[in-house]
Amino acid sequence: MPVGGIGAAPGRPADRPGDGRAADLVLRNARIHTQDPSRPTATALAVRGGLITALGDDGDIAGLVGPATRVVDALGRRVVPGLNDSHLHVIRGGLNYVLELRWDGVPSLRHALAMLREQAGRTPKGQWIRVVGGWTAEQFAERRMPTAAELTAAAPDTPVFVLHLYQSAILNRAAVRAAGFTRDTPDPRGGQIVRDRNGDPNGLLLAAPSALILYSTLAKAPALDEADKKVSTRHFLRELNRFGLTSAVDAAGGFQSFPENYATVTELARAGELSVRIGYHLFPQTAGQELADLQRWTRTVKPGDGDAWLRLNGAGENLTWAAADFENFSEPRPELGPYEAEFEKAVRLLMENGWGFRLHATYDETIGRDLAVFEKLAADGLFPAGNSWLFDHAETVSTRNLERIAALGGAISIQNRMSFQGTAFAQRYGAEAAAGAPPVADMLRHGLPVAAGTDATRVSSYNPWVALHWLVTGRTVGGAALRPAGRLTSREQALELYTLGGARLTGEAEHKGVLGEGRFADFAVLSHDYFAVPVDDIPHIESLLTVAGGRIRYAAGEYEGLDEAVPPISPVWSPVAHFGGYRGTPPPSVAGARQADLLAEAVSDSEEHRRWRVARGFAPEEPPAVLDPCFLL
Repeated sequence: MPVGGIGAAPGRPADRPGDGRAADLVLRNARIHTQDPSRPTATALAVRGGLITALGDDGDIAGLVGPATRVVDALGRRVVPGLNDSHLHVIRGGLNYVLELRWDGVPSLRHALAMLREQAGRTPKGQWIRVVGGWTAEQFAERRMPTAAELTAAAPDTPVFVLHLYQSAILNRAAVRAAGFTRDTPDPRGGQIVRDRNGDPNGLLLAAPSALILYSTLAKAPALDEADKKVSTRHFLRELNRFGLTSAVDAAGGFQSFPENYATVTELARAGELSVRIGYHLFPQTAGQELADLQRWTRTVKPGDGDAWLRLNGAGENLTWAAADFENFSEPRPELGPYEAEFEKAVRLLMENGWGFRLHATYDETIGRDLAVFEKLAADGLFPAGNSWLFDHAETVSTRNLERIAALGGAISIQNRMSFQGTAFAQRYGAEAAAGAPPVADMLRHGLPVAAGTDATRVSSYNPWVALHWLVTGRTVGGAALRPAGRLTSREQALELYTLGGARLTGEAEHKGVLGEGRFADFAVLSHDYFAVPVDDIPHIESLLTVAGGRIRYAAGEYEGLDEAVPPISPVWSPVAHFGGYRGTPPPSVAGARQADLLAEAVSDSEEHRRWRVARGFAPEEPPAVLDPCFLL
């Protein structure tokens, strides 16, 4: 049984709940990977008050079981610290999750279009169907994107918006009308409205290279009301729990304004209803008033404000819009104009006020220009000054700039954007450049703090095991091998980047990322052993039991029903209510064997049923003779 099966040790009474020792939760019969070098493994742990109070063998923990202790048998499964995505747009993703039709993990375009067609039948008039990131054409058996005509055929009257990475969006005819695009609509700066021979918009929008045209169009779709935003966010956090995530660093982003777009997670945190710990950043949204926003924020709050569930982590991932290098790898690298003067003012303001920051920087050229500003401020003693700061992405960072980052006390947050954009990158910059994009091994050799994440939900999927697969194999979701063996990451190192790495970026390494006494009780019981399965099975791992803060937040399989209830999905026509989120599929190594097992089970059931009928006189003892002449010799 997955629950129960353990009592007090013989000759030793179980501690009573009131004596301060009895556990709220005990996990036993597990293969626990603690990530603590001084005690790397264990088979059991005890939780009280949201913290791990004991770790050891089953016998060591037995005495902590009291009358009210919930005991869970891990059934010999692998247990790891709760995962921590160091760059996830979790706040924005939560506000929209139940409105989105997710193609994450869907294996064919035919299937994806069938989902779209079915959803069109239940979407009410005035609403849009949105497919917003987490997929790439490479994952489909057809190896191509849908066309605007296919979207129109699937949903003739319902606006459909399909976002493909940070590169493009495809709209059906109804969405072109709903967005207000006509032959007279001018192309926005950095974007292109593709047109037919008559000059009319044909449904394709291109980031050339700015993604703002994609986001501004998506923003025209109806939003949820405040009550449904809470429901949506809770279900998104639960979906993250499904994969073992217990923490995330929110990287803010475009169209995420403070404080209004942070109100939902703030209210959920106040009610104790967050199931993922969030460290968030603040991103000035309006070009030309970035400094005014930063000045107002630094006078109001400071990094570290909050608690273990919701806390401010700093500014970014943009400080000034002019310094952003957009990463549409289907387009040439953007040539940025002068931005250093305002950028220097922003960085000085933050450093003087004890604020950390993160910076979106895809290309080495941008990183070099930013570092020149930091080195200028270092002459005033502002670098290194103990403030936490980092570069995000850094796909083409050079060895020289890694040395400069290390000297200035910086860190790097990497994402698996190459899982989805790697082929486009290799086509533009070549196989050698793609082999080191980003140069993770070099970062670690320079002693830099490195953390891993996804950049979900509008590029990569939020499934962390897809990201871990990329770190370990260097292959895209379509199977293209980009990284040679010498540039791959071990499974142990990859998991550390995805747990302890994120905790270091938020100054919480003493509390999470490692399973040990006195640390947060954040862990996941995995469906498959991450350290033992074939590498191509890694993206198919899920959590069967996710615990955050000592509470069971997600439970599946043998543990189904042990987790806390969440409100029903609203609105009722939500795509998530019918299709769910990420489309999980069986691991490749067991898919064929599992099919054979199911067939054997079916044959066995059929034979058992025949014997039941014979025993009751409903069927002859001998099967009837074959009557089909095709089977007669």
